[in-house]
Amino acid sequence: MKKKLPIGIQTFSEIIRDGYYYVDKTPFIHSLINEGKHYFLSRPRRFGKSLFIDTLKSLFEGKEELFKGLYIHDKWDFTKTNPVIHISFGGGVLQSRQELDDTIREMLEENQKILGVKCTYKTISGCFKQLIRLAHEKYGQSAVILVDEYDKPILDNITDSKTALDMRTGLRNLYSVIKDMDAHINFSFITGVSKFSKVSLFSGMNNLRDITISDNYSAICGYTEQDVNRVFADEIEEIDRQTMGNNRQKIKDWYNGYNWLGETVYNPFDLLLLFQEHDFRPFWFETGTPDFLVKVLTGRNQFVPDLEHVITVENLLSRFDVNDMPMEAILFQTGYLTIDHVEWTGAKQIFHLRYPNHEVRMGLTEQMLFALTPDNSIAAANLYKLYQLLSVNDFTGLKSLFHSFYSSIPHHWYDNNPIAQYEGYYASIFYSYFAALGLNVKVEDATNHGRIDMSVKFNENIYLFEFKVVELSPDGRAIEQLKNKNYAAKFKADNLPIHLIGVEFSKKERNIVGFDVENYNLITGDK
Repeated sequence: MKKKLPIGIQTFSEIIRDGYYYVDKTPFIHSLINEGKHYFLSRPRRFGKSLFIDTLKSLFEGKEELFKGLYIHDKWDFTKTNPVIHISFGGGVLQSRQELDDTIREMLEENQKILGVKCTYKTISGCFKQLIRLAHEKYGQSAVILVDEYDKPILDNITDSKTALDMRTGLRNLYSVIKDMDAHINFSFITGVSKFSKVSLFSGMNNLRDITISDNYSAICGYTEQDVNRVFADEIEEIDRQTMGNNRQKIKDWYNGYNWLGETVYNPFDLLLLFQEHDFRPFWFETGTPDFLVKVLTGRNQFVPDLEHVITVENLLSRFDVNDMPMEAILFQTGYLTIDHVEWTGAKQIFHLRYPNHEVRMGLTEQMLFALTPDNSIAAANLYKLYQLLSVNDFTGLKSLFHSFYSSIPHHWYDNNPIAQYEGYYASIFYSYFAALGLNVKVEDATNHGRIDMSVKFNENIYLFEFKVVELSPDGRAIEQLKNKNYAAKFKADNLPIHLIGVEFSKKERNIVGFDVENYNLITGDK
C-alpha cells in the first residue's frame, strides 16, 4: 500500500508515526558521529536540511521507537541520551539587529524550558554558555547543539549591506560560544544555504568540519537514484500508468543532477510534488528565485550562455560574505549551478560547474531573459511564437520575430541599463529565448575545427548558430564561419537535417542586421 508524501513535513517523528515515505539518512548520521564532533553543511533551500536536523535531535534524545527498521537502530545505545539545544532561524523574516537579538533570547528561553534549567546571565553569549553548561550538569551528559538556517537573517537582508553586517555581528556573537564551550558539547551540527567564512561567523572554530563538498556526504540531503527506485517505485509506476509510457529518464532529466563530488541526487521537494501532481513542472523554482541573485548577475553584465559551463576553483565556491559574493559562489550555494567534474592542473583543483537539471536551466534563463528585457509580457508572448516558428522551420518568421523584438526595446532602456550596452547583451537574449523554452541547447559546442556559438536540437532538426557584432552593416562573416569551419560535420551521425544560421548584430542599429540561413545536406555535403 502506498504511503503518504511528506511534502513540507520537517518533523521526523510525524513522518515515521503517520505513515509517510522516508528515505533513510541514518547511515550518514552514524558516520558523522563516529568520525567527528563539530560539523557544517551548506545545501540549497528545500533540500531536507531541517528534517535531517530533527532526525539528529530525535536520535540524541533516545526516541528508539522512531528508528526501528532503520540502519542505525541496532548500532546505537538508546539508553544513553544527551540534552539537545535546538536553534532555528527558519521562521519569519528579521529586519533589524534588535529583532535578531530578541529572537535569539526567545529561542534560548524556549530551550531552557524544555531542558528544565534557568539562565541568570543577561547577555546572549553569557546565557548561551550558561545554558550549555547547566544542561551538561543536570543530565550528566554533554550537550548537543543543532543550528538550522544559521544564515537566514543575513540572506534576508543581503541587498542591505548595513543591516546584513549587523546581522552577521549578532550571529557571530552567538556562534562563537560553541568554540568556548567545547568541553561541555558532545556534538554540533550547523546548516544553512550559504557558506560564510569561518572568520566572519565562526571565529576560532578551527575544528568545525565542513562537509559541504565531500564525496562521502554528497547525498546526505536529497534522493539518490537508488532511493527513488527503492522507496518510490509505486509512485513512478503510477505516473507511468497515467502517461502510458516510461518516465524514468524524463524524471531524471528534470529533477536529478545535483552533485557535491559524490553521488548525484534529486531535489526532494520537486520529486514529492511530481508524485502528487503527476505533472512535470518547475516546482522548486516556482517557490521563489532570490531577487538579489538576478540583480547580481545582470549588474555584473553576465553573459548568460556562459552559465552553461562555469570554471572556477574551490576557494571561490567557498568564499561568500556580505561585501564579497563571487558569482560562482552565489550560484553554487543557492543550487542554480552544481559540480559537473573536477580536474587537477598540477597541485590545483579546477571545478567545472553546470546547471543541475532541466528545471533549473529553463527557470534561470527565463528569469535572466525577463531581467534583460523591458517588457516581460512581450518576452513571454515571443517564447510561444518562437516555438511555433521553429516547429515549422519558418526562418523568415524567426528573423522578423527577433528583429521586431529588438526594435521594441526603447532607447532609454539602453541608456538606463548598463547591461544593454555590452556586446554580449544581444546574444544573451537570443540564447535565453531558446533555453527558456527548455530546448536542447548547447553553447560553445566543441568540434575539431573550433567551437560553435550555439547548437539546438529540436523536432528532428539541428540548428547551428554563429553570432557576430558589427558596427552597422552585415558582412556575412557569421554564416561563412559556419561553412568554412565545417561545423556541421560533427552531427553527421545524427542523420538529421542541419540548418546553418549566421546572426549579425549592429552596435549602431541595436538590432539584427544579418540573418543568413543555409541548409546542409549531410549526404552530398552541399550547402
